[in-house]
Amino acid sequence: MGEQIRIGQIVSTQGLKGEVRVYPLTDYKERFEELEYVNLEESSVSVALEIEKIRYKGKLIILKFKGLDSINDVDKLKDKYIVIDKDEVRDLPDDTYYIFDLIGSKIVDEKNTHIGNLVDVMQNTAQDIYVVEYKGSKKKFFIPVVKEFIREVNIEEKIIKVKLIEGMIE
Repeated sequence: MGEQIRIGQIVSTQGLKGEVRVYPLTDYKERFEELEYVNLEESSVSVALEIEKIRYKGKLIILKFKGLDSINDVDKLKDKYIVIDKDEVRDLPDDTYYIFDLIGSKIVDEKNTHIGNLVDVMQNTAQDIYVVEYKGSKKKFFIPVVKEFIREVNIEEKIIKVKLIEGMIE
C-alpha cells in the first residue's frame, strides 16, 4: 500500500441503521460516488469498507457501508479518517494543486533567494493563504494565493516563486 491521502472524516453516526456522517476534506464531495470502497486510516493497518449507499445532508456526506447495519456497528468509526491511495487522486486542471503536494515547498523570491518553507494552506477565505515558516526561525508569515504574489509553482522541484511586498514579512 502506498501513501494515503485523507478525503474525509467520520464525525458522527446518522440514525440507527449503520449510516455515518462524513465531513469531506475535498472540494469535490461527489468524489465518493466514484469509489467502490474506502479505507479507514489506522495506525498499523488499513481497513477497507465497501460503500453501499451515498447521500448528502448539507455540507456532509452520509455513507452506508456494506455489512455495517446498526448504530453499534458504526459508533466505533467516529473521528476516523477516510483515506485513499495517493495514486487514486483525481487529475486536476492546470495551475491547480493538491495541498499535500505543496506542503514542504521552498518559498523563494524573484531573485531565487530562499525565504522559507510552506507549512500550511489556510482555506475558507476569499482566496487560499500560504502559511510560510521564515527560514531559520519558527516565525510565520502569510501570502495570499493570487497572481500578484504567486509567480511560479514547480511541484516536481517543490519550489514556489513569490513576489513579496513591503511589510509582508515582519
